Amino acid sequence: EHWRTFIVEKDFKFISQNGLNAVRIPVGWWIASDPTPPPPFVGGSLQALDNAFQWAKKYGLKVIIDLHAAPGSQNGWEHSGSRDSSQEWGKTAETIAQTVAVIDFLTSRYAKSLSLYAVELINEPLSPGATLSSVIEYYKAGYAAVRRHTSTAFVVMSNRLGPMKPRELFPMASGFKRSVIDVHYYNLFEDMFNNMTLQQNIDFVYNNRSSQLNYVTTSNGPLTFVGEWVAEWQVVGAGKEDYQRLAEAQMEVYGRASFGWAYWTLKNVNKHWSLEWMINNGYIKL
Repeated sequence: EHWRTFIVEKDFKFISQNGLNAVRIPVGWWIASDPTPPPPFVGGSLQALDNAFQWAKKYGLKVIIDLHAAPGSQNGWEHSGSRDSSQEWGKTAETIAQTVAVIDFLTSRYAKSLSLYAVELINEPLSPGATLSSVIEYYKAGYAAVRRHTSTAFVVMSNRLGPMKPRELFPMASGFKRSVIDVHYYNLFEDMFNNMTLQQNIDFVYNNRSSQLNYVTTSNGPLTFVGEWVAEWQVVGAGKEDYQRLAEAQMEVYGRASFGWAYWTLKNVNKHWSLEWMINNGYIKL
């Protein structure tokens, strides 16, 4: 029921009509064993991705395939397929090899599609569990897997979350052609945002986020992608105009990213997390 009704063709038409040019689609590693993935995962995701590529072609959109859940979980959170907060990805050569195989499977399947724009090798690996050495080992192998099938698709590498250095992937990524560093910026999930005023949040975007993005955007390095952001914050009682200002500030700053930005997400039960709702109700103007 979910696959059949949640994201459908008219959503791709909506995306195209509203001036967006690409979709970042999260998938789990079990997509490579569809339609009979190992329990507790549910079959049907591969057909859903096939549909997405058909609709993207019809409406002139590009697709970024984002491996959002890797074997063993790269961050211990539910969106990476972990039920119990365990984070096992990268601790064994097997989990890395299995993830490379998934990238190989996905790229080989869609390499000939004109809609394939980029392959994101993994979403939000979390430090210190995901070590820099294991992430770099994987990114090198994942990049090679993509390049076996396409020389034109971009290869997106997510910066680690947790303790890390923002440019830690540069020595590796700078040697890759058509490589992209993905950074996620939320005015949420950290204590420092809890007591920020409305104006302080907006200033943070213009000042702090701007300098953070500038720091990872270099003329001879990889491209930069603000792969996730949302017009939501910890401010209580903010009105429509306040949300409009927050969204506008982020689009102005993140629009400077050399690979662009993606909103998380198109549809959500929480209104401000739903780009569709934000556009339809005049909170975001593209």
